[in-house]
Amino acid sequence: MQDKEQLQGALGEVNRQIVHLMERKMELLHTSTAFGTDDEISLPGRLYAAYMKSVEDRREPVENPTVVYQGEPGAYSELAAIDFFGKDVKAVGLYQFEDTFEALYKGEADYAILPIENSSTGAIRQVYDLLAQYNYYFVGETTVEVTHALMGLPGSTLDGIEKVYSHEQGLFQCEAYLNAHSDWKKIPQADTAGSAKMVAEQQDIKKAAICSPHAGEIYGLVPLALGINSNSRNTTRFVVVSPKMELRSGRDKICVSLTTTHESGSLHDILTVFAVHGINLVRLESRPIPEHNWEYMFFIEFNGDLIAPELDQVIHELSLMTGDLRVLGNFKSNL
Repeated sequence: MQDKEQLQGALGEVNRQIVHLMERKMELLHTSTAFGTDDEISLPGRLYAAYMKSVEDRREPVENPTVVYQGEPGAYSELAAIDFFGKDVKAVGLYQFEDTFEALYKGEADYAILPIENSSTGAIRQVYDLLAQYNYYFVGETTVEVTHALMGLPGSTLDGIEKVYSHEQGLFQCEAYLNAHSDWKKIPQADTAGSAKMVAEQQDIKKAAICSPHAGEIYGLVPLALGINSNSRNTTRFVVVSPKMELRSGRDKICVSLTTTHESGSLHDILTVFAVHGINLVRLESRPIPEHNWEYMFFIEFNGDLIAPELDQVIHELSLMTGDLRVLGNFKSNL
């Protein structure tokens, strides 16, 4: 017991030394902005100024908004829109994820609601890549329990099925079930509800769709098998995306994107900023940077309120340590 206590004491002392060294490094980084070329001085300043401007230019939540999502009526994304905005929301389905961003850009919608993470298959990579391209913001999140069913035309049977259609995520999330039917051809589509619609329109009893029972019923399909997702607690997290920052009541989570320098320990130093300030990290995701082989953009979510004085210091310190920094939003956690 004594040896364990001594070890814990030694580890605690090491941690205190790390914190002290990190604080000293931040002091030196602040001092270093007084030296070097104009470009070296201006980069952290530009990053921090851009963040401050986004806060100053924030808007109030839009009343009776138009909300776009990817998919056909009955898609899980439509259910997410209803869950966040209410059953009377004006929700419009579009064909691709990028179409929802374009709708925001053209002023055709107030918000987009997009899947960003699934409890079974992880990050939705296409959405993260689009978030890196567009200067938009997270203003909320919600979760939807995803229960997949195999839906077919009236009169179809499991023995007669030859082709199964769904969004690639739907196929991944039902992989164990599909592996038990190795003779079926699995064909990815734009979304789960769209797959149901296509099967209904083609009127071929050899085809089936993986979607929600609700979506299947909308298009006149019947269940051939229920609850076929591999994870019985299969849940998808959706984010509400806005062209302007909003600071809604109850906000307690912040998301930033950043890049690191090609130096040993650069990511460790950034993460240590959060440790020094006692901030809890919620999620860390990386995505490759196009046209820059083996370079990555990091998306970091952590607890906090941007209006709190200590958070201003955190954002400032991050701007000093990264090649790029964007504050993507401050919103209420729904996890």
